[in-house]
Amino acid sequence: MRILRHHDEVPPDCRGGAVALGNFDGVHRGHQAVIRTARDIAPKLNDGLGGPLGVMTFDPHPRRLFQPDAPPFALSALRTKAHRIEDLGADFLYVQHFDRTFASHPAEWFVETVLARNLGVRHVVIGEDYHFGQGRRGNATLMRAMATDLGFGVTTVAPVTDSGGQVLSSTRVREALEAGRPEEAARVLGQPWEVESRVEHGDARGRTIGFPTANLRLGEHLRPALGVYAVRAGVDTGPETVWHDGVANFGRRPTFDATDPLLEVHLFGFDGDLYHQHLRVRLVAFLRPERKFDGLEALKAQIGADADAARRLLSAKV
Repeated sequence: MRILRHHDEVPPDCRGGAVALGNFDGVHRGHQAVIRTARDIAPKLNDGLGGPLGVMTFDPHPRRLFQPDAPPFALSALRTKAHRIEDLGADFLYVQHFDRTFASHPAEWFVETVLARNLGVRHVVIGEDYHFGQGRRGNATLMRAMATDLGFGVTTVAPVTDSGGQVLSSTRVREALEAGRPEEAARVLGQPWEVESRVEHGDARGRTIGFPTANLRLGEHLRPALGVYAVRAGVDTGPETVWHDGVANFGRRPTFDATDPLLEVHLFGFDGDLYHQHLRVRLVAFLRPERKFDGLEALKAQIGADADAARRLLSAKV
């Protein structure tokens, strides 16, 4: 999958296709429905000759621009989002840098200049509630009206609901993660929630007690509930990602009076060097809240018990 960043420099083989529009934070099952609809349309374009499948997203998240003081809330870093979108079959991902200049453009400019002229779209797929342009004035009605004159089609996708009739949304994912319910978040996402970040050097305390950890800061990611999780972690080995079972603690390490939240991941049976590599970590299940221990021996015993619990849980999910 190609990644494009300038709408006025789109190569010819990425024009004339179907494009799914949205922020796609988390790429949950509702987002997937939008992208799959575009995927179904792409082969029918251009008199049956077909066209490329593209996805257009925005980075950073618009909320970061308009609410700069809000706590971290992103469900997926751009790398994670790209992994998910590539898995859905996209030929290219267009990443629009979202700043005040871009946000100030009228909705009509976005449709005419970005979509029709520069991306050369033949069909656009959006969610029913998609808004765009200055003041979020653009919507599906405006898009359809302009598309008729500009020569491309528009399809809207209704919100996707679960078996209980509840809409699958990024808000539901955030609420589930903050409450320590990663399994519920996974049902909305279609797979466990994933964090991807670069491994940092820590204080090496875990190695001294027999549980070496890869340490990750979450940056702009949402902060899930503090505590211990059963996880699966992906290590990139060239073009392949190799997944390992593990146990992780996300918290402030109260036993050592630390305060800055850190994700510490112990991979079962792994003996490689992960420093400065990107690690993909999926939270599979919440094991227990974070708590303070009386000393290293008590902490070591609890980590051993947590690791055993994570192994049992993860083996049952295979």
